[in-house]
Amino acid sequence: MKTFRFKLYHSDHNSALMRQINIAGLIYNHCIALQKRYYRLFGKYIKPYALMKHLTKLKRTKRFAYMRQLGSQAVQDVAERIDRAYNLFWSNLKRKVKCSPPKFKAVRRYKSFTLKQAGWSLDEACGRIRLGKRWYGYFQSRRIEGKVKTVTVKRDAVGNIYVYLCCDTQSVPVETRTGKSVGFDFGLKQFLTASDGQDITSPDFFKQNVRTIRTKCRALSRKQKGSHSRERARLELARAYRRMENQRKDFHFKLARKLCEEYACICLETLNIKGMARLLGQKIHSLGFSEFVKILEYEASKFGTQIVFVPPFFPSSQLCSACGYQNPDVKNLKVREWTCPQCHTHHERDRNAAKNILMAGASAISGDAVSPEQSGSVVDARSPRL
Repeated sequence: MKTFRFKLYHSDHNSALMRQINIAGLIYNHCIALQKRYYRLFGKYIKPYALMKHLTKLKRTKRFAYMRQLGSQAVQDVAERIDRAYNLFWSNLKRKVKCSPPKFKAVRRYKSFTLKQAGWSLDEACGRIRLGKRWYGYFQSRRIEGKVKTVTVKRDAVGNIYVYLCCDTQSVPVETRTGKSVGFDFGLKQFLTASDGQDITSPDFFKQNVRTIRTKCRALSRKQKGSHSRERARLELARAYRRMENQRKDFHFKLARKLCEEYACICLETLNIKGMARLLGQKIHSLGFSEFVKILEYEASKFGTQIVFVPPFFPSSQLCSACGYQNPDVKNLKVREWTCPQCHTHHERDRNAAKNILMAGASAISGDAVSPEQSGSVVDARSPRL
């Protein structure tokens, strides 16, 4: 499966799509209210197919006639989204993960609806797509591969509308390759600290754009609520955030491609983003570690590069990469350099952690314990994946 995203041309017809997304938001809130009321009365959860039948009956009434503007499959998809959300909520409760059930959403914050077999048609030659009864032009940035299975219409905070085409593509097997291996330790000052010394500096795009964002936030706060000038100020602020997001995404894709071209095996630590955010705050979210890992896995699948993740509780910073001695004093994040009391090797905290991550990843691939002296050896990426 492969998803292609295209931006629609600005048109007066786009207001019809905006209205349909708002209707999908109203249906979502109505279904959430039904689920809460039904559970309060009977202690049970409404199955998705029963919810779909109920929505079909509501569409025939005068009060809920507005639902007819949205395609029937899009209405059904809203019920399926709620079902997936509740299933995730129940599974989290079983695993004793702190969470909350699905909540109401402000209609203006509801972003998308999905069409499956019907309600759309594609004219790729002319760069048009039919959604409902109207045709919309889109920017042809690339060719569509495979057979289109679903179409998702999504809007962003600026007001632009995109179509996401989920296509069933023919999978091309990519053979894994041999070559250099590397271990990376995520950091704040250094985005990636490499075991071989090829570090990647952290480009803090939020810090670069913070002055612009502050100026636009102050301009928005001065505008009267409900006025046209406030809406213009809101759009300016949304564009500033979108620009920062695009800069970060461009950096992630270029870096991921560069690493996959250079290395056959990349070893990473498993991050607890929520815990790190509680400790370090906004800095963690601005760097986008989780998003980078997803992009790296995507690029690795095209190049045959193997990605190995070290368990989250592996003490990469505390272990001496030369002799294996574990120093509990290094748990303190203020300790940036330390000397091993056993072999007297001087370590820089992040570099030592990257070397230990490489050794742990190599050990997981081969199934054998890897000594510190073997940390610079080449790992065969054709070994079975974890």
